[in-house]
Amino acid sequence: MVSALRHGVVLLPEHRWETARERWIRAEELGFDHAWTYDHLMWRWFRDRPWFATVPTLTAAAAVTSRITVGTLVATPSYRHPVPFAKELMTLDDIARGRLICGLGAGAGGLDDEALGQDPPTPAERADRFAEFVELTGLLLTRSTTSYRGQWFSCRDAAMRPGCVQRPRVPLALAATGPRGLRLAARHADIWITAGRPGWGEPLRYDRALDGLHRQTKALDAACDAIGRDPATLRRLVVTGAMITEVSASAESYTDACGRFAELGFTDVVSHWPRPDFPYQGRPEVLEEIAATVLRPGDRP
Repeated sequence: MVSALRHGVVLLPEHRWETARERWIRAEELGFDHAWTYDHLMWRWFRDRPWFATVPTLTAAAAVTSRITVGTLVATPSYRHPVPFAKELMTLDDIARGRLICGLGAGAGGLDDEALGQDPPTPAERADRFAEFVELTGLLLTRSTTSYRGQWFSCRDAAMRPGCVQRPRVPLALAATGPRGLRLAARHADIWITAGRPGWGEPLRYDRALDGLHRQTKALDAACDAIGRDPATLRRLVVTGAMITEVSASAESYTDACGRFAELGFTDVVSHWPRPDFPYQGRPEVLEEIAATVLRPGDRP
């Protein structure tokens, strides 16, 4: 059922805080369960436009809200090391009073790699690096002291005190579409994230994306079964607006799409705050309609 879903919204970190502040507050007022921002040094379409840092933005958002969960969508090892990142997450979880989700992804290369002057890893190297990033980040957020030696990341007696507000740690949400990523999500994630088909191919209207999403959910179930995990213990989050389109065209389409996603077993649906131009172009009024129809229908006259 649509009412049983959790609903989220992505706010791009493109505005100075005096403007962004009001949008994060409004996201909570509208009734969204969680609100996210992208974690990049620079973003492909915003290379010459404003783009603010992720953790300070989420920290400020947590400080001016009281209910909504905030999250990274998604942090990657492209420019982050698990030790300082985990320390930031522990601090943010404290400021948010336990309202944080750590979304993680392997990284798609591009501007973030270029900004650090790095040679991009091969696909196999990127997958290996991500596996270590996930494992070590999870250990750091769970333990008071961690030592670890891997091919990509290492640490010695890294202290994390007093630890996360949430126990045993901040929830990990892993973005995955391929077999290896789904196996990693089955082993480590509290939430699985998909945005539809991998890569940046031709976007699909939400009703045409369902077959691919169904195949991914079945593959995830199989990955859970292979390690003896109950698939029902893993939340499933679908991000719409890029590869899966027309979800937020109207309150009616949002309701229809959410119903279809729920039938596939998804527990969370994320859309984007409408913007005046590409990408995620739309009417802000639609959010009000969605709020009145789906997020808080009891408020309707």
